[in-house]
Amino acid sequence: MPEKYDEKTILEVRKVNYHYKANRDKKILDNISYCFEEENVYAILGPSGSGKTTFLSLLAGLDVPVTGKILYKGEDIQKEGLNHHRKENVSLVFQSYNLIDYLTPKENVMLGGKENPEKLLAAVGISEGDWNRKILQLSGGQQQRVAIARALASPAKVLLADEPTGNLDEEIAEEIIEILRKSAHDLGKCVIVVTHSKAVADAADMVIKINSGKIEEIKNF
Repeated sequence: MPEKYDEKTILEVRKVNYHYKANRDKKILDNISYCFEEENVYAILGPSGSGKTTFLSLLAGLDVPVTGKILYKGEDIQKEGLNHHRKENVSLVFQSYNLIDYLTPKENVMLGGKENPEKLLAAVGISEGDWNRKILQLSGGQQQRVAIARALASPAKVLLADEPTGNLDEEIAEEIIEILRKSAHDLGKCVIVVTHSKAVADAADMVIKINSGKIEEIKNF
C-alpha cells in the first residue's frame, strides 16, 4: 500500500540526503523535504554547485538518495523500480535537447509516447512544413520545442526540465516559458525547472532556492 500522503501532492522529497561516495563529508543535499503538486510550475534556483541539478536527477530517478525517499503519489519510487518511474511517471527536457539527429521532429515526438505528434508539434509552435525535416535543419529554439513536444507525448504527469532556456535568446526563451506554463495550467502537469533565468523564476508559480545543499527560500507567486 502507498504511504499516507496529501492527495494534492504528486511528487514528494522526504528527508533526502546525498553525498558523493568519494567525499562523504561534503553533503550535496542536506535533509531536504518538499512536496510538489500538479498544475504548478516550480523553478529551482541556486548557484553552481548548490545541489539543484542533483536534486533534479533524484526526482527523475537517475540517481538515488543516500538516505531519505523520493515518493510518487505516496509510494517510494524504488519500490516499482527507477526504470518504471522514468518511463511512466516523469518526462525530461534537457538544455542540450537530446533529440535523435537523424530522425524528423515527428519521429522524435513519437518516441516520447502515444499522443498525436502532429497535434503536439503544432501546439509548441512547429509549423507543418518542419514536421518531416531532419532535426539538424531546425534552429535551437525549434529543437527545444520538439524536445518539449516529445516530453508532452508521454503520459507522465511530471515534466522535469534542466535549463530549458539556457541556449536560447530572450524572445525564444519567453515562448518556451509560456509553453511550460501551459503544460502545467492547461494540461495539468507538474512542471519542475532547474534554471538560472530570472524570467523563468518570474513566470513560475513557486520558486525554490537551494544553497549549500539546503532549501534556503521558497516564494509563492
